[in-house]
Amino acid sequence: MRTGDQIVQDLPWRWRVQGKIFLIGGLGYMFDAWDVALNGFLTPLIGAEFGLTPGQKGLVATANLIGMAVGAVAWGTVADRIGRKRAFSVTLLVFALFSVFGAFSPNIEIFLALRFLAGVGLGGCIPVDYAIVSEFSPRRHRGRVLSAMDGWWPVGTTLAGVSASALLPVHGNWRWMLVLMILPALLLFWARRNIPESPLYLVRKGREAEARLVIDDLVRRTGVAPQSYTIPAPVIQDARGGAAAAAFDQLRRVWAYNPRITAVAWSLFITVMLVYYAALSWMPSILKAQGFKEAAAFNSTALMNALGIVGVALAVLLVDKVGRKRIVAIAGPLAALTLVVFSLLLKTPTAAVVALGAFGLFSLVVIPVMYAYVSELYPTELRASGFGWASSSSRALTGFAPLLFGSVLWPVLGLPLTFTVLGTLVVAAVVFMMVAAPETRGRELDRIADSAGPGGAAQEPLTEPAPSTKTP
Repeated sequence: MRTGDQIVQDLPWRWRVQGKIFLIGGLGYMFDAWDVALNGFLTPLIGAEFGLTPGQKGLVATANLIGMAVGAVAWGTVADRIGRKRAFSVTLLVFALFSVFGAFSPNIEIFLALRFLAGVGLGGCIPVDYAIVSEFSPRRHRGRVLSAMDGWWPVGTTLAGVSASALLPVHGNWRWMLVLMILPALLLFWARRNIPESPLYLVRKGREAEARLVIDDLVRRTGVAPQSYTIPAPVIQDARGGAAAAAFDQLRRVWAYNPRITAVAWSLFITVMLVYYAALSWMPSILKAQGFKEAAAFNSTALMNALGIVGVALAVLLVDKVGRKRIVAIAGPLAALTLVVFSLLLKTPTAAVVALGAFGLFSLVVIPVMYAYVSELYPTELRASGFGWASSSSRALTGFAPLLFGSVLWPVLGLPLTFTVLGTLVVAAVVFMMVAAPETRGRELDRIADSAGPGGAAQEPLTEPAPSTKTP
């Protein structure tokens, strides 16, 4: 007899059911993107208001990204310990409150502290949102759904660019840039209250009665005939200790589960996101240093972000046809290469902007597929924390990238060599992935290893069995 989690993963896709989870989860991810992209626009404005040196300007993005690193670990662990639903709602509320406070900062010290705290809230959105969306998604569509989740990222970064450009003439513009995000974030927090708990999470926790209620409701709402299923034995976890102990216990379990998979996940996150965040955090400042006027620098960065929407569309179209690993292996190095080309063409503004647009496109091909891939590699009881620790590892290191980029890399190495070094790291991570981690296309969550064919190749998903007339 089939299990409850298998039933969920073989349901047909319905926009009014799984699509609702995708939309609400994706909107939270959009705010993450908006906030991260805003760092690049805030940096020159904050620097001018508080009289910061180039090195100090890097702290604007660093404080926010380090907060996100802490949040990714903390909320990923919370989501795996107490449930996706609670963490799903609270992360966004924490972000909204501290962003409001940040808009009224009287000095740079308070501003940085509040940006860190806002990052703690927002840093939990990615691992928690990806976990809950993946666990509601049918496996036939999961790659496209998780890749499409990243479509919210360029929407958020584009909104950051458009709003920043529109508010440039306004007095106190950087404060209004922060305030502008708050109302929709609070409305989304209200909408998230009615999202059900993940059925896969309930199954793995042994909460059978609750799991059956959610599974039966999903079956009914998707229009599938009811069929009998079992609820497997729960996965036992040691829940003793405080929050810090729980987080580091999850870290131990993430590495104990499969060291090679975790090493691949961390290396991909660190290298790919290092390139992306360095460009995102400093691009308006780079363009201004090359003679672009402030409005032109902001608009060019917004164009880079907008072309990411095309990149996500390509990722969605290709992810289940080409496979996760191939897309990451091709698009990751290409994204890094376009930044090298951009840096070499800066004396020709039009060509440089074209190269910048290409970077926006290729980077948003690789990132959504990478996110989908890593979230699939871990079992349910480790999915949010496995993704969260990988995200946190990248945020912790890339959090210092804006600071190092502005004070060491750019001034000492120059842009072409800096982007070449970062691109070489991406290539090394991709080669490691190709030899050390499995393809996940078409496999059931929690059965990635079991459903691998000879040599670790992915088997195609099974055809949907004829529904039984028996009721659970």
